[in-house]
Amino acid sequence: ARVGIFDFIPGHWRPYEEVTVPHHTVQHLPDDITTIGDAMQGAGYKTAYFGKWHLGSKPEHLPDARGYHKAHMYAGGGFYNPKFVPEYKVPGNKRLSDVLTDMGIDFIRENQKEPFFLFVSHYDVHVQLDADRALIDKYLKKQKDPDYACNAVYAAMIEHVDKSVGDIMNAVESMGLADNTVFNFYSDNGGVDNRFDNVPLLGGKSRTVYPEGHPLRYIATTNAPLRAGKGTLYEGGVRVPLIVRWPGKIKPASRSEAIVSCVDFYPTFVELAQGNKPKNQVLDGFSMLPAWIENSFDPEREVFTHYPVYHHEQPMSAVRKGDWKLVENLVSGEFDLFNLTHDVAEMTDLKFSFPDKLKEMKAVLKTWQKDTQAKMPVSNPQFDPDKRYEWGRNPFRK
Repeated sequence: ARVGIFDFIPGHWRPYEEVTVPHHTVQHLPDDITTIGDAMQGAGYKTAYFGKWHLGSKPEHLPDARGYHKAHMYAGGGFYNPKFVPEYKVPGNKRLSDVLTDMGIDFIRENQKEPFFLFVSHYDVHVQLDADRALIDKYLKKQKDPDYACNAVYAAMIEHVDKSVGDIMNAVESMGLADNTVFNFYSDNGGVDNRFDNVPLLGGKSRTVYPEGHPLRYIATTNAPLRAGKGTLYEGGVRVPLIVRWPGKIKPASRSEAIVSCVDFYPTFVELAQGNKPKNQVLDGFSMLPAWIENSFDPEREVFTHYPVYHHEQPMSAVRKGDWKLVENLVSGEFDLFNLTHDVAEMTDLKFSFPDKLKEMKAVLKTWQKDTQAKMPVSNPQFDPDKRYEWGRNPFRK
């Protein structure tokens, strides 16, 4: 919200909906932003970024111009014919996840005698769903739970990621670097629990895994007991695990109930590297080191999410504080208040039962929106209830 990049998918424009989402044309990081890559370079680290990059496509906006010594951004071609910028020759018909893994391991090997910071941003698991047929068959043969979305293609894609993570970890081990390497694994959002545009999820050679009319052509997974999924601000869309390995510092199989956000990575890694936070730039996150090492954290910490566009849901804004979560619908202006300790599924709106808590949480959210100058939707004079679900291309996007 503070930087103003909140929608990088131009096809999610709804010209006849009740509100018009914020107009914007800039889809890259402002030039004056010091990235985490910049900060790690400043601390003496070799830096690399491989994979998905939604922060600009012009040469001056790519990761190798924004703080990374080495970078290859995925530029299309699918899971089995990936293209990259800068160009990277992919051998044979190698899968995208394997190519990104190779890039990461090569970077580690080249820089094993120096401090390094590696960011591998996988496209698995993502639509269109496609995976190696042998892995798909493995999961098709497994016993199915009738109450669970057992999508074999999705499961196979998860195994592709699992293999990638294991290969990188094994490479770090084989080079004798494990005891001095912090390893983080997390997802950018929850799973796709339904297809919002009635287009099958399956792609590539996996299109025929499920026949026409089969529900798993449109459902990747379920986030139960969490509500909804990707593209929403309900727990199914924003609650994901963060897995950290740090030998000698973090006890294996330990668990912390700390609520953290992706904005916390920046200050955490800068502290780990004994680097300097950028001057004249607000960092909204906090170091996670106390939570990692001592399980020490503020249980009342406020965590915000803001998504003022149409995606899998209507535009929303939300805040989590302790047990409580407030969700603002930016179309209707209505608020829903949930107690996640007693209702993680977000089924019971408590705003009428706890008016004081509602007032408190609204004040917290509104103060944050004002402080960050969060962009908001506005009333649409072209609103047509009969055409509201039609899609178009954002005319304000280049």
